[in-house]
Amino acid sequence: MDLSTTYLGFKLKNPIVPSASPMSRTVGGIKAMEDFGASAVVLYSLFEEQIRHETRELDHFLSYGTESYAEAVSYFPKTEDYYLGPEEYLKHIYNVKRAVGIPVIASLNGSTVGGWTEYAKRIQEAGADAIELNIYHIPTDPEISGAYVEQLYLEILQAVKAMVTIPVAVKLSPFFSSMANMAKRLDERGANGLVLFNRFYQPDINLESLEVEPSVVLSSSDSARLPLRWIAILYKAVKADLAATTGVHTGEDVVKMTMAGASVTMVCSALLRNGAKRIGEILNGVQKWMIDHEYESLEQMRGSMSHKSAANPSALERANYMKALNSYM
Repeated sequence: MDLSTTYLGFKLKNPIVPSASPMSRTVGGIKAMEDFGASAVVLYSLFEEQIRHETRELDHFLSYGTESYAEAVSYFPKTEDYYLGPEEYLKHIYNVKRAVGIPVIASLNGSTVGGWTEYAKRIQEAGADAIELNIYHIPTDPEISGAYVEQLYLEILQAVKAMVTIPVAVKLSPFFSSMANMAKRLDERGANGLVLFNRFYQPDINLESLEVEPSVVLSSSDSARLPLRWIAILYKAVKADLAATTGVHTGEDVVKMTMAGASVTMVCSALLRNGAKRIGEILNGVQKWMIDHEYESLEQMRGSMSHKSAANPSALERANYMKALNSYM
């Protein structure tokens, strides 16, 4: 049975790739994921703010007595609250590459265009096999247009691509007025992969303290429906590889994403709940489903449930929408 796949130019033994999470803080944690079957790993994110903070701190000591910190630094967590600083992140990449035999994908998280993107070159020099560019931007200013936000994504991608020769994937949010067009434009600007989708944190209000509480709610298999839909729409519409993230918990979830057209399926919540051993359990689920349904390879099923054969995908989406509404009686 052939579970192999290709992502960002790498031949992988299977489609299971742990996404950025606290589980990749240590070399031991990553080694455990490899031992349980992970075919590649995405490291936890290095944030633009961390890089800018380190740069400003250096500038502060070089120009003591001048105002060299921006207002945003006052919101920056204490060093011990963060995973690792920029220099430690580079050392971590170096150490991980010498401990595991799977591709190591660094995660670079930003929201503006600027000099921080030059750090991508240092990430490549540290040994990362690829970069996942996680653009987390919430346009709260009502004067900012959708066109401005889209251009921001393209400029950040181009800035990073100009710094490196290794593959770059872009982790996207689903909140674009024309998701297909945005995917196409990123594809044209050189994105080697598109990761669908980023899960924005949803804050809550504590009614006792009357404070806003940021929190992370882990996904379930039901969360997979949004990336499942868009991967099916984008399969063969763009050249970039498609990675499914959010809602991948079982072997059946992996099969569905593959049928939609995903090259890899990224897991996070399932591992945070169950540990690295969950990777092996998911792979066993994929193999069992394939045996039961007489599939010999993932490639045999890839894209079989996508929109690639639909003459008018938009009309198909409308028809399915009406069918779903009418079926709930």
